[in-house]
Amino acid sequence: MMSYPIITIHNVETNEVSVREMTDAENVEHSERLEAAKQDDLKRKAFFEAKQNALKKLEALGLTPDDLKALGL
Repeated sequence: MMSYPIITIHNVETNEVSVREMTDAENVEHSERLEAAKQDDLKRKAFFEAKQNALKKLEALGLTPDDLKALGL
């Protein structure tokens, strides 16, 4: 049997705490969310790098940091 991540569930009404392994379905959902988060992170990094490259190119064309601020960049 494969070992899955552990879930802790706290029932605030009864203050009961239960700890168990994820079910197959929970593990699939967890894995999908982790992958989606990784993809989002890669997209953010790519966007940041593209923006930095664009700003460098604009500065190389002679635009000052004040010009870039005025353009909203």
